[in-house]
Amino acid sequence: MLVSEVPKLGKEAALKAIKDWGRPISDITHLVFATSSGTLRLAKDLAENNAGARVLVVCVDSTAICFTGPSENHMDRLVGQAIFGDGAAAAIVGAVFNTTADERPLFRMVAAAQTTIPNSTDALHGNLTEKGFAYSLSAKIPLHIGSNIEKCMEEALAPLGISDWNSVFYVVHPGGPAVLNQVEENLGLEPEKLRVSRDVLREYGNMWGPTVLFILDEMRKKVIDQGMATTGEGLEWGVLLAFGPGLTVETILLKSVAIY
Repeated sequence: MLVSEVPKLGKEAALKAIKDWGRPISDITHLVFATSSGTLRLAKDLAENNAGARVLVVCVDSTAICFTGPSENHMDRLVGQAIFGDGAAAAIVGAVFNTTADERPLFRMVAAAQTTIPNSTDALHGNLTEKGFAYSLSAKIPLHIGSNIEKCMEEALAPLGISDWNSVFYVVHPGGPAVLNQVEENLGLEPEKLRVSRDVLREYGNMWGPTVLFILDEMRKKVIDQGMATTGEGLEWGVLLAFGPGLTVETILLKSVAIY
């Protein structure tokens, strides 16, 4: 994909989200645009603190700009270049949906939190070199995430009295196969729990910010095709987990809605 194509894809993603939403574009009250960062937590705050707000979230990332070729000092860059992909996605967030406008929410964001993993400062960082911008990825990233993921789950689900990690649905940012493997292993998850995340990684790569929105959309399609009772693969509660520099873990507690 050419870098110049990415802004166009962002516009197309936004228009598609508005079309699926079903209300006129003039009803959008806020726009959140982001690259390489979490946006849903910010959109949630805006929607909850502005009566009647409808926040259009547009996330666009071009990982092609980070392609710098092999480096003897940073062979780890080849890993990112192998799994990264360009992407654009959009979603609309509101605090209270309008039944008279025939709005049909897909998921409810109940709570959000950000956790910084200890002793992981050098695990993931960007470098501006004479050849361009490049990310350096430590081989310890999956282990860092795996050893801290249960704590994030406990903080999100303990208030609900949930301790069975297989009783909820998952939207997990696929930083790579090893990251998903560590999450699955440390939480003792059944293979099907991360199936949608693995499918998106296989089809599109790690698109940075837009990836979790792709997973939410793929889950929506899956549950409709399979006739499940709720948007969360037939379950009531779920978690969205995303990972980024810091290392940080973004956790959003999700509640599914009934399929109409």
